[in-house]
Amino acid sequence: MSYNQFSHSIPAPCIVDTGLIVNKDDMRRLLSSLGRVRYIHTLDDQVQNQGEGCILEVFTDPSQATLIANRALYLNVCSFDYLHLHQSPEGDSFFDLVQENRQLRLISLGNPLNDQESSRNLDEAALEAMLTQVLSAKWDVQMDDEDDCPF
Repeated sequence: MSYNQFSHSIPAPCIVDTGLIVNKDDMRRLLSSLGRVRYIHTLDDQVQNQGEGCILEVFTDPSQATLIANRALYLNVCSFDYLHLHQSPEGDSFFDLVQENRQLRLISLGNPLNDQESSRNLDEAALEAMLTQVLSAKWDVQMDDEDDCPF
């Protein structure tokens, strides 16, 4: 009879509203749900930069940098040791990305429920507009072909 050492494995963590997240995939998944944010960059507890922007990409690559410029945030979770998830007294979540004496605080400026509905409507409208343009272009091409045809 063999002993299965994995039969008593520890379950994956369950983090609700507050806690520390060290798994890079979990960090990436959580940050990907953010859109517009206010950011505060501190070094040795001194504010270095702050502003507002949109998270355009969240990725995991040890050879690339986290970049914040021109109101665009490209977040590499490999730039940070862990993510500290907090909840304000009003019930809003904010995220501290920490790496030694550096912290990047992200405060969401949107509501994921509203943002998801808006993006779904925008996507439908954009697809409809694109389809209309494609069909219109096809009709134009067919009309041009008919004008050139001697028959």
